[in-house]
Amino acid sequence: MSKTVSVVIPCLNEEKTIQQVLDALYRQTYPTHLMEVVIADGGSTDKTREVIANYQSTHPDLELHLVENPKRIIPAGVNAAILASTGEIVVRMDAHSIPQSDYVERCVAGLEDGLGDNVGGRWDIMPSDESWIARSIALAAGHPIGVGDAQYRHSSTAAVVDTVPYGSFYRSLLDKVGLFDETLIANEDYEFNTRIRQAGGTIWFDPQIRCQYFARPNLNRLARQYWTYGFWKLQMLRRYPSTIRWRQFLPPAFLLGLLVLAIMSIFFSPAIYVLLAVIAMYSLVLLLVGVQQWLNEKQIAYVLGVPLSIATMHFSWAAGFLVGIFSPKVKPEES
Repeated sequence: MSKTVSVVIPCLNEEKTIQQVLDALYRQTYPTHLMEVVIADGGSTDKTREVIANYQSTHPDLELHLVENPKRIIPAGVNAAILASTGEIVVRMDAHSIPQSDYVERCVAGLEDGLGDNVGGRWDIMPSDESWIARSIALAAGHPIGVGDAQYRHSSTAAVVDTVPYGSFYRSLLDKVGLFDETLIANEDYEFNTRIRQAGGTIWFDPQIRCQYFARPNLNRLARQYWTYGFWKLQMLRRYPSTIRWRQFLPPAFLLGLLVLAIMSIFFSPAIYVLLAVIAMYSLVLLLVGVQQWLNEKQIAYVLGVPLSIATMHFSWAAGFLVGIFSPKVKPEES
């Protein structure tokens, strides 16, 4: 363990979790003197910057830097932090994800073993609070029915994959593929990994590299999050159409099918029965997932909460995706 490491974190109004993130990084098994943490703040109006300043003064042995992110969006923050960093290896982290104590060590080991050009791990989805809906959302966000074959959310098998959350890579990789795309408000990690794969690189998923990710606390914020995901996924797919996966295609196809059936039922009455049958089957599947979680977790509220959460994820993502089809194309050079 001799490589210098820069942990880069985009941040905006994260006073509730930034202390936990810094504590987790301070407790890393990787040598502290070989690590630096660079946080790019997008103009926080809460106490985030105060928490960071206090941490700098009370933990002088951790090299911690705060830089500005005037564009306020995640990819611009990641880039600002990268450009201000100096480590041989870059570890991308988030301000509301808590890395396991050996997170950095395992990332570095995976890179040094040549397992991938970008090495990342698994999210353990956690509720933002103890309300029944927040806990339901956390379960839904880690269930295959909710997220399909996104291995980083539920897989226990190491493998070559199409993407990982955050990830770690040698700084030299940036000379080949460039920085993160600042024209994308979301899906910037997937787009970055796509460029790596197109350049002949490999994305390696190691389920032993783990961090806790805090899901949205309520359905309203979950809907906004997944609408954004769907909208910006479409913008990315316009550039890389061959990268679409079945988990990304199904929600918009399903919503579009429901809309077509609803319109057809106005002119062709049997279509209403098909529409109702499809909705009934979909609802039954989600209800069975809710019952499964109730039996596993002994919380009857999950019978309602988990289906509501999964449906919110599916339909919000699908709506954002379909709206994105009719929006102007965002070009990479516009950044």
